Amino acid sequence: MINLKNTNIILTGATGGIGNCILEKLVKVEANILATGTNEEKLNSIKNKHQSVKIKKFDISKHKEIENFVNNISEEMENKIDVLINNAGVTNDNLSIRMKEEEWKRVIDINLTSTFLLSKNIIKKMLKNKKGKIVNITSVVGHTGNIGQANYAASKAGLVAMSKSFALEYGKKNINVNCVSPGFITTEMTNKIDQNYKEILKSKIPMDRFGDPKDVANTVLFLCSNLSDYITGETIHVNGGMYFS
Repeated sequence: MINLKNTNIILTGATGGIGNCILEKLVKVEANILATGTNEEKLNSIKNKHQSVKIKKFDISKHKEIENFVNNISEEMENKIDVLINNAGVTNDNLSIRMKEEEWKRVIDINLTSTFLLSKNIIKKMLKNKKGKIVNITSVVGHTGNIGQANYAASKAGLVAMSKSFALEYGKKNINVNCVSPGFITTEMTNKIDQNYKEILKSKIPMDRFGDPKDVANTVLFLCSNLSDYITGETIHVNGGMYFS
């Protein structure tokens, strides 16, 4: 059984369906968690449910504030950040010929640039501790593309390439960098999809069902643990077989 007691973990996007499920799994294995998000109501709900979880409302799109944010949370965690889980992300869908530059930039800035800046600053802390793990949550559409999601697909594909580069740069420093790439997972977002379109999507999945957030969370848990110590630069697909790398 995985036990992450005394492991200091930063989790972004903790209030979403997948993020919250990851948090619940981390609580069960006794990790020391600092969770971030922008939805104050949901963050307070997490705090009320889990007194041990440190909560920080922070908008990762504010690039100029990231370095100071990392310095502050590092101090709160006694200058020991063991794991960073980059789960925060947004969509802003539109067909490419109709997509405004602002729609493109917003998704790239949050999903890719913010993740780069957060990782960069936390890697500096990990280097001092001579170890660390980073888990980036990508998406199947970063590998397949998707209609109306040129910005989102590009941001998630960029995460994969960035993670491989980090893995090459910091492998010798005992820092593992990997990705988890979910397929279609049952969340509030997928619940809004038209039922007929859901059936079309499901027909493309060999396992004939959407995934559950816990399928993603279990994979993240594995990559946070010492069971994955010799894995870096990899993407683990959690998609029921709809895409093979």
